[in-house]
Amino acid sequence: MRTIIDNIRTYVLMAFGLLIFSIAWTAFLLPHQISGSGVSGLSAIIFYATGIPMGYIYFAINVVLILVGLKILGASFGIKTIYGILLGAAMLSVLQPLIPGPVVQEKFMSALIGGGLCGVGLAIIFTQGGSTGGTDIIAMIVTKYRNISLGRVILYCDVVIIGSSYLILTEMEPMQRVETMVYGFVTMAIQAYTLDTILSGNRQSVQVFIFSRHFEQIADQITGKLHRGVTVIEGTGWYSKENQKVIITLVRKNEASDLYRIIRSIDDKAFITVANVMGVYGKGFEQLKR
Repeated sequence: MRTIIDNIRTYVLMAFGLLIFSIAWTAFLLPHQISGSGVSGLSAIIFYATGIPMGYIYFAINVVLILVGLKILGASFGIKTIYGILLGAAMLSVLQPLIPGPVVQEKFMSALIGGGLCGVGLAIIFTQGGSTGGTDIIAMIVTKYRNISLGRVILYCDVVIIGSSYLILTEMEPMQRVETMVYGFVTMAIQAYTLDTILSGNRQSVQVFIFSRHFEQIADQITGKLHRGVTVIEGTGWYSKENQKVIITLVRKNEASDLYRIIRSIDDKAFITVANVMGVYGKGFEQLKR
């Protein structure tokens, strides 16, 4: 039952992230003809050139990329990627005709808000283990045959996509095209900064020491409800000269409130110390890379 509820929560949060991402494009970026990074940016540029709704283009490009990826990389795309692509394309298709004009008239402010919302939406999707497909598939294909980092390939793709807006927006004066291209790079930078800030914050962990006579119940609840490891060590209270057990556990920062709730429900007089840690590597946390 818990697994079903967790899965429902995951897909609902992904849908919320996709909604924010879609609103960013349809309400702030598309009305000002601002391009952005990834397949969404490429879809926007094709829309500016052809008038074909962005959602259709977004879907078609991702389908092609997935088919190519399946052939070259194998079956490495999960159901969440398919879900993200389908729902993202549907939301873009529905919202674009509903928002005919820009929500914010000032172009630079629209680039800032649009980039920030894109970053927030993508961060929500990524924290749930989801994906929107896109240029990361291209990056994986390139890195399979060339010794180059994923991030560098994605950056190169984004630069080419945004730079191509200068060639597409021919109805504008040259300086206007340069200005619009710069707004695209601003959008990309804000999106990347917002995404990194949220994801790095989500990965932060804390080390918690818990001193309580009810250590067994607390330890059982931590392992049973939070699914986090617990170490119990022997200690001596030097003031009381009494032996006592000390619980040590590591949790994500966003799990700390759940941990406090567990402790308070069992022993509201427990003594707790909390410390931020620079990095945690191992099962349930980050993978130690070479």
